[in-house]
Amino acid sequence: MKIGTLVVDDEPLARRAIVRLLRDDPDIELLGECGDGASAVETIRHQSPALVFLDIQMPAMSGIEVAASIGAERMPATVFVTAFEQYAVRAFEANAVDYLVKPFSRERFAATLRRVKTRLSAGESRDASTQILQTLQALRQRDEHIQRLPIRIDEHIGFIDVDDIVWIKASGNTVQIHLADRVHEMRETMSALAARLDPRHFARVHRSAIINVRRIQAIHPWFNGYHVVTMDTGQKLRMSRYQHETFLRLVSTRGGKSAE
Repeated sequence: MKIGTLVVDDEPLARRAIVRLLRDDPDIELLGECGDGASAVETIRHQSPALVFLDIQMPAMSGIEVAASIGAERMPATVFVTAFEQYAVRAFEANAVDYLVKPFSRERFAATLRRVKTRLSAGESRDASTQILQTLQALRQRDEHIQRLPIRIDEHIGFIDVDDIVWIKASGNTVQIHLADRVHEMRETMSALAARLDPRHFARVHRSAIINVRRIQAIHPWFNGYHVVTMDTGQKLRMSRYQHETFLRLVSTRGGKSAE
């Protein structure tokens, strides 16, 4: 029995490359092509393909949103297609989801297709649904938190990676973004910015200070239940005594490296 297959990619050249390789395989029945997410959802629901090659980066409706709309339990076996993006690739690999990174070779495509066929013949659809769901959750969680901040520099807008932030200071309706070698000012409240940062990596240690947990060098006890956090740049920041849970999390993150 042939494997009904759908190709979804907003780039015509990429779509044609996949279609051409699929047509060389006698086990594949090509059901069609879609150039956008909305038509992909419609086609998957009506044609019920056994296999979908699904581009992640599409305008209006991404591949992640397509899979979410269908639902992991109803999603066919899926090969995610992406331009190189480290976080996405790590999510695919962690959950054993098949993927192709553009541009891909004929050999890489053939290896991926062989792996998909093996899974389909073994009836691993339930496992595949679980893997797709876990991958979507990982990618969604990442997308909910900003990875770069837009910063006005003179007459243009530049971007800084949030990983490069050492700490953030509140200053009225603006915040000061402290990097290792410079400071940028951004018009946003501390609370609004805190909500956009990944709580696994950033912690509010005082009403006027957020720190990058990965940049902590040491935590020392101070007076009256306060602590002082020393960043890897040498900057020392006082932690509010009301931030006890934050303190415990920071100590745990740093492997218990506290002077207490």
